[in-house]
Amino acid sequence: MVTVIDGIDENDIDINDLAKKLKNKCAAGGTAKDGRIELQGDHKKKVKTVLEEMGFKTEVV
Repeated sequence: MVTVIDGIDENDIDINDLAKKLKNKCAAGGTAKDGRIELQGDHKKKVKTVLEEMGFKTEVV
């Protein structure tokens, strides 16, 4: 399973820095590529919480 974070405007935020923060918070491996972040494992709830704490509006599908 992979958790995908998509829809981030790379002009507003450093996607590599965000990926690093999410990987640390979720204790997971992952990558940032093609405007999206992929984390190894099912981290939907944790990612949603972290992004909302950072001021992002989230949508889980």
